[in-house]
Amino acid sequence: MKKIYLAMLVACLSASARAQHAGDNVAALGWFHVMPQDSSTPLTTHVAPTPINTPLRLPSSFTSEGTSLSTNNADTVGLVFSHYLTDHIAVTTVAGVPPVFKIYGHGTIKPPGPAGALGQQDIGDPQVNPIVKSVRQWSPALLFQYYFNAPTARFRPFVGVGVSYNWFSDIQLSPNFVQSTQENLGAILAAGAGKPCKTQVSAKASSSWAPVFNAGLAYNITEHWGLVASVTYIPLKTTSSVIIKAADGTELGVSKAELKADPIISFLAVSYKF
Repeated sequence: MKKIYLAMLVACLSASARAQHAGDNVAALGWFHVMPQDSSTPLTTHVAPTPINTPLRLPSSFTSEGTSLSTNNADTVGLVFSHYLTDHIAVTTVAGVPPVFKIYGHGTIKPPGPAGALGQQDIGDPQVNPIVKSVRQWSPALLFQYYFNAPTARFRPFVGVGVSYNWFSDIQLSPNFVQSTQENLGAILAAGAGKPCKTQVSAKASSSWAPVFNAGLAYNITEHWGLVASVTYIPLKTTSSVIIKAADGTELGVSKAELKADPIISFLAVSYKF
Protein backbone atom coordinates (compact mmCIF):
# COMPACT_ATOMS: atom_id res chain seq x y z
CA MET A 1 0.00 0.00 0.00
CA LYS A 2 2.83 2.41 0.87
CA LYS A 3 4.41 1.88 -2.56
CA ILE A 4 1.08 2.45 -4.30
CA TYR A 5 0.52 5.66 -2.30
CA LEU A 6 4.01 6.96 -3.14
CA ALA A 7 3.52 6.16 -6.81
CA MET A 8 0.21 8.06 -6.85
CA LEU A 9 1.82 11.01 -5.05
CA VAL A 10 4.71 11.15 -7.53
CA ALA A 11 2.26 11.01 -10.43
CA CYS A 12 0.22 13.89 -9.04
CA LEU A 13 3.30 15.99 -8.36
CA SER A 14 4.64 15.21 -11.81
CA ALA A 15 1.40 16.31 -13.46
CA SER A 16 1.22 19.58 -11.51
CA ALA A 17 4.88 20.29 -12.12
CA ARG A 18 4.36 20.07 -15.83
CA ALA A 19 1.27 22.25 -16.06
CA GLN A 20 1.29 25.49 -18.08
CA HIS A 21 -2.19 26.74 -18.86
CA ALA A 22 -3.99 29.81 -20.15
CA GLY A 23 -3.56 32.67 -17.69
CA ASP A 24 -0.19 31.50 -16.33
CA ASN A 25 2.78 33.87 -16.18
CA VAL A 26 6.41 32.81 -16.49
CA ALA A 27 9.46 34.98 -15.78
CA ALA A 28 12.90 33.79 -16.90
CA LEU A 29 16.20 35.33 -15.83
CA GLY A 30 19.33 34.24 -17.62
CA TRP A 31 22.23 34.93 -19.92
CA PHE A 32 22.23 36.22 -23.50
CA HIS A 33 25.17 35.49 -25.80
CA VAL A 34 25.01 37.77 -28.85
CA MET A 35 26.88 36.65 -31.98
CA PRO A 36 26.69 39.20 -34.85
CA GLN A 37 26.92 37.75 -38.36
CA ASP A 38 28.13 41.12 -39.59
CA SER A 39 28.82 42.59 -42.99
CA SER A 40 29.21 46.17 -44.14
CA THR A 41 29.02 48.39 -47.18
CA PRO A 42 32.09 50.52 -48.02
CA LEU A 43 32.22 53.89 -46.31
CA THR A 44 30.80 56.77 -48.33
CA THR A 45 31.89 60.27 -47.37
CA HIS A 46 29.41 63.08 -47.95
CA VAL A 47 31.20 66.41 -48.25
CA ALA A 48 29.71 69.75 -47.26
CA PRO A 49 29.05 72.16 -50.17
CA THR A 50 31.38 74.98 -51.24
CA PRO A 51 33.87 76.28 -50.35
CA ILE A 52 35.20 72.76 -49.65
CA ASN A 53 34.53 71.06 -52.96
CA THR A 54 35.72 73.96 -55.13
CA PRO A 55 39.42 74.28 -54.21
CA LEU A 56 39.82 70.55 -53.47
CA ARG A 57 37.75 69.49 -56.47
CA LEU A 58 35.87 67.04 -54.27
CA PRO A 59 32.55 65.60 -55.44
CA SER A 60 29.56 65.93 -53.13
CA SER A 61 30.23 62.33 -52.05
CA PHE A 62 32.81 59.61 -52.69
CA THR A 63 33.02 55.93 -51.76
CA SER A 64 36.25 54.41 -50.47
CA GLU A 65 36.29 50.89 -51.89
CA GLY A 66 37.76 48.26 -49.59
CA THR A 67 36.60 49.98 -46.43
CA SER A 68 34.13 48.34 -44.03
CA LEU A 69 33.06 48.02 -40.41
CA SER A 70 32.73 45.00 -38.13
CA THR A 71 31.82 44.25 -34.54
CA ASN A 72 32.37 41.66 -31.80
CA ASN A 73 30.36 39.14 -29.76
CA ALA A 74 28.86 40.23 -26.44
CA ASP A 75 27.24 38.76 -23.32
CA THR A 76 24.62 40.23 -21.02
CA VAL A 77 21.88 39.45 -18.50
CA GLY A 78 18.37 39.06 -19.89
CA LEU A 79 14.83 38.99 -18.51
CA VAL A 80 11.99 37.33 -20.42
CA PHE A 81 8.35 37.50 -19.31
CA SER A 82 5.63 35.33 -20.88
CA HIS A 83 1.86 35.37 -20.41
CA TYR A 84 -0.07 32.34 -21.70
CA LEU A 85 -3.08 33.45 -23.70
CA THR A 86 -4.05 29.81 -24.27
CA ASP A 87 -2.49 26.48 -23.31
CA HIS A 88 -0.25 26.77 -26.37
CA ILE A 89 0.12 30.47 -27.23
CA ALA A 90 2.06 32.97 -25.13
CA VAL A 91 2.87 36.64 -25.60
CA THR A 92 6.45 37.35 -24.53
CA THR A 93 8.45 40.47 -23.80
CA VAL A 94 12.25 40.43 -23.90
CA ALA A 95 14.47 42.93 -22.10
CA GLY A 96 17.76 43.02 -20.23
CA VAL A 97 20.97 44.91 -19.65
CA PRO A 98 21.98 46.44 -23.02
CA PRO A 99 25.11 44.65 -24.30
CA VAL A 100 28.23 46.65 -25.07
CA PHE A 101 29.94 46.27 -28.46
CA LYS A 102 33.10 47.53 -30.13
CA ILE A 103 33.27 48.63 -33.77
CA TYR A 104 36.34 47.97 -35.91
CA GLY A 105 37.37 49.74 -39.10
CA HIS A 106 38.97 48.19 -42.18
CA GLY A 107 40.58 49.75 -45.24
CA THR A 108 41.57 53.31 -46.12
CA ILE A 109 39.46 56.41 -46.74
CA LYS A 110 41.09 58.20 -49.66
CA PRO A 111 39.51 61.31 -51.17
CA PRO A 112 39.70 61.55 -54.97
CA GLY A 113 41.64 64.24 -56.81
CA PRO A 114 44.11 66.67 -55.20
CA ALA A 115 42.67 66.03 -51.75
CA GLY A 116 43.72 62.38 -51.93
CA ALA A 117 47.26 63.43 -52.74
CA LEU A 118 47.27 65.58 -49.61
CA GLY A 119 46.36 62.71 -47.32
CA GLN A 120 44.29 59.65 -46.60
CA GLN A 121 43.06 57.87 -43.49
CA ASP A 122 43.78 54.25 -42.66
CA ILE A 123 40.84 53.20 -40.49
CA GLY A 124 42.19 49.65 -40.36
CA ASP A 125 45.33 50.75 -38.50
CA PRO A 126 45.61 48.63 -35.29
CA GLN A 127 46.62 51.80 -33.46
CA VAL A 128 43.17 53.35 -33.98
CA ASN A 129 41.09 50.18 -33.49
CA PRO A 130 38.52 49.59 -32.25
CA ILE A 131 37.43 52.92 -33.72
CA VAL A 132 34.38 52.80 -31.43
CA LYS A 133 35.65 51.49 -28.11
CA SER A 134 32.12 50.97 -26.73
CA VAL A 135 28.49 51.38 -27.75
CA ARG A 136 25.34 50.05 -26.06
CA GLN A 137 22.64 48.30 -28.08
CA TRP A 138 19.02 48.43 -26.93
CA SER A 139 16.72 45.79 -28.46
CA PRO A 140 13.50 45.27 -26.46
CA ALA A 141 11.24 42.79 -28.25
CA LEU A 142 7.67 41.53 -28.27
CA LEU A 143 6.95 38.00 -29.52
CA PHE A 144 4.10 35.56 -29.94
CA GLN A 145 5.23 32.00 -29.18
CA TYR A 146 3.59 28.66 -29.85
CA TYR A 147 4.32 25.83 -27.39
CA PHE A 148 4.11 22.26 -28.60
CA ASN A 149 3.07 19.20 -26.57
CA ALA A 150 0.37 19.10 -23.93
CA PRO A 151 0.38 21.73 -21.16
CA THR A 152 1.23 18.93 -18.71
CA ALA A 153 4.35 17.83 -20.63
CA ARG A 154 7.71 18.26 -18.95
CA PHE A 155 9.43 19.22 -22.25
CA ARG A 156 7.73 21.91 -24.35
CA PRO A 157 9.46 23.01 -27.55
CA PHE A 158 8.36 26.38 -28.89
CA VAL A 159 8.72 28.70 -31.85
CA GLY A 160 8.08 32.42 -31.93
CA VAL A 161 7.94 35.47 -34.13
CA GLY A 162 7.80 39.14 -33.22
CA VAL A 163 9.33 42.56 -33.57
CA SER A 164 12.08 44.55 -31.86
CA TYR A 165 13.01 48.21 -31.77
CA ASN A 166 16.75 48.76 -31.87
CA TRP A 167 18.78 51.82 -30.99
CA PHE A 168 22.26 52.68 -29.75
CA SER A 169 23.59 54.89 -26.98
CA ASP A 170 26.77 55.85 -25.13
CA ILE A 171 28.91 55.81 -28.27
CA GLN A 172 32.54 56.35 -27.27
CA LEU A 173 35.14 56.82 -30.00
CA SER A 174 38.73 55.70 -29.55
CA PRO A 175 40.92 58.74 -28.75
CA ASN A 176 43.50 57.48 -31.25
CA PHE A 177 40.84 57.29 -33.97
CA VAL A 178 39.65 60.81 -33.16
CA GLN A 179 43.20 62.14 -33.37
CA SER A 180 43.84 60.28 -36.63
CA THR A 181 40.64 61.70 -38.14
CA GLN A 182 41.54 65.23 -37.06
CA GLU A 183 45.04 64.96 -38.53
CA ASN A 184 43.99 63.36 -41.83
CA LEU A 185 40.51 63.60 -43.32
CA GLY A 186 39.47 66.31 -40.88
CA ALA A 187 42.49 68.49 -41.67
CA ILE A 188 41.87 68.18 -45.43
CA LEU A 189 38.21 69.18 -45.16
CA ALA A 190 38.97 72.00 -42.72
CA ALA A 191 41.68 73.43 -44.97
CA GLY A 192 39.37 73.34 -47.97
CA ALA A 193 36.70 75.18 -46.00
CA GLY A 194 39.16 77.83 -44.86
CA LYS A 195 38.75 76.68 -41.25
CA PRO A 196 42.17 75.17 -40.49
CA CYS A 197 41.70 74.81 -36.70
CA LYS A 198 41.36 71.35 -35.10
CA THR A 199 38.12 69.63 -36.08
CA GLN A 200 35.49 67.99 -33.91
CA VAL A 201 34.75 64.27 -34.44
CA SER A 202 31.64 62.40 -33.29
CA ALA A 203 29.61 59.33 -34.26
CA LYS A 204 26.03 58.10 -34.33
CA ALA A 205 24.06 55.03 -35.41
CA SER A 206 20.53 54.92 -36.78
CA SER A 207 17.65 53.19 -34.99
CA SER A 208 15.27 50.74 -36.65
CA TRP A 209 12.47 48.21 -36.29
CA ALA A 210 13.34 44.60 -37.10
CA PRO A 211 11.54 41.24 -37.11
CA VAL A 212 12.50 38.60 -34.55
CA PHE A 213 12.53 34.83 -35.10
CA ASN A 214 12.80 32.52 -32.11
CA ALA A 215 12.88 28.81 -31.23
CA GLY A 216 13.63 26.97 -28.02
CA LEU A 217 12.75 24.48 -25.33
CA ALA A 218 11.11 24.89 -21.91
CA TYR A 219 11.80 22.21 -19.29
CA ASN A 220 9.57 22.22 -16.22
CA ILE A 221 11.34 20.90 -13.11
CA THR A 222 8.68 21.55 -10.45
CA GLU A 223 5.29 23.21 -10.32
CA HIS A 224 6.96 26.63 -10.36
CA TRP A 225 10.59 26.26 -11.43
CA GLY A 226 12.05 25.36 -14.80
CA LEU A 227 14.76 25.95 -17.39
CA VAL A 228 14.54 27.71 -20.73
CA ALA A 229 16.95 27.55 -23.67
CA SER A 230 16.40 29.40 -26.94
CA VAL A 231 18.00 30.74 -30.08
CA THR A 232 16.88 34.03 -31.66
CA TYR A 233 17.71 35.67 -34.97
CA ILE A 234 17.25 39.39 -35.72
CA PRO A 235 17.96 40.68 -39.27
CA LEU A 236 19.28 43.95 -37.89
CA LYS A 237 21.04 46.72 -39.77
CA THR A 238 22.10 50.24 -38.86
CA THR A 239 23.72 53.17 -40.63
CA SER A 240 26.87 54.14 -38.75
CA SER A 241 28.12 57.69 -39.26
CA VAL A 242 31.28 59.57 -38.33
CA ILE A 243 30.68 63.32 -38.37
CA ILE A 244 33.48 65.85 -38.86
CA LYS A 245 32.85 69.45 -37.87
CA ALA A 246 35.01 72.56 -37.90
CA ALA A 247 36.02 74.13 -34.62
CA ASP A 248 33.09 76.56 -34.92
CA GLY A 249 30.59 73.69 -35.33
CA THR A 250 30.20 73.87 -39.13
CA GLU A 251 29.64 70.38 -40.54
CA LEU A 252 32.41 69.53 -43.02
CA GLY A 253 31.68 65.91 -43.90
CA VAL A 254 30.05 62.66 -42.84
CA SER A 255 31.37 59.16 -43.53
CA LYS A 256 28.62 56.51 -43.53
CA ALA A 257 28.41 52.74 -43.85
CA GLU A 258 25.48 50.35 -43.54
CA LEU A 259 26.41 47.70 -40.97
CA LYS A 260 24.33 44.52 -41.04
CA ALA A 261 24.73 42.94 -37.61
CA ASP A 262 22.17 40.10 -38.09
CA PRO A 263 22.85 38.66 -34.61
CA ILE A 264 22.17 35.09 -33.55
CA ILE A 265 21.33 35.24 -29.83
CA SER A 266 21.44 32.24 -27.51
CA PHE A 267 19.62 32.37 -24.17
CA LEU A 268 19.84 30.06 -21.15
CA ALA A 269 17.72 30.89 -18.12
CA VAL A 270 15.97 29.76 -14.96
CA SER A 271 12.21 30.28 -15.09
CA TYR A 272 9.51 30.75 -12.44
CA LYS A 273 5.79 30.28 -13.06
CA PHE A 274 3.18 32.19 -11.08
